[in-house]
Amino acid sequence: MREVVVTGGGTGIGYAIADAFISLGDHVTITGRREHVLKEAAGRLGCAAVPFNAASPVAVQEAVTSLPERVDVLVNNAGGNTNLDRQEPGDLMEVAESWWANLNANLLSAVLVTTALLPRIGKGGRVVSIGSIAARGTGSGSYGAAKAALESWTADLAAQLGPKGATANVVAPGLVVDTEFFRGRLTDEGIRARVENTRNGRPGTPADVADTVIFLASRGARHLTGQVLHVNGGAYLGR
Repeated sequence: MREVVVTGGGTGIGYAIADAFISLGDHVTITGRREHVLKEAAGRLGCAAVPFNAASPVAVQEAVTSLPERVDVLVNNAGGNTNLDRQEPGDLMEVAESWWANLNANLLSAVLVTTALLPRIGKGGRVVSIGSIAARGTGSGSYGAAKAALESWTADLAAQLGPKGATANVVAPGLVVDTEFFRGRLTDEGIRARVENTRNGRPGTPADVADTVIFLASRGARHLTGQVLHVNGGAYLGR
């Protein structure tokens, strides 16, 4: 039985990823900032839950003792576009704060949790981080920049993990419905506009992303590392 840790596992893509691993018989621990949401999700899934803010070094350090002593798969899913929770920045201080917020949520969270758990990731281990189509210049400002940095960091992580047969990859979704990402602001028109950019004519689902993560954690992906897998129906062609 594998030990799997999924950050941001209480809702949306993270929840679907946790559910997919559980269906394979793996032991899953989900993490997240909102304790009540996390515990409700863990109750439905039948898995362990450890609430903490993955972007806080103090919180991560304190939480480490509650996480599995062996980690076979780590999924860095925590994040999101923090600009959707903010007003348009008015001065340089607000600009700096908005950029730091996205970098902390989407890059530093993955770096901190991975670094804390690195000694527990052994031979054949897997680290999968959830990126975004926004990293490829789709005009998402600090959010896209943070996800691009996540890709760069993953390349270094792959080199670090390589000698012990472990891998690190990024799954970069496009539009995914049935998540909290857009805070309820995504209109039917917005969905149609994004779907028009795809080759298969539909939005993505959390299960689409989860299935790709499951593949990357499988034996069949053992020689695949340092890569970005684009799950967007062809809205961005990774070639």
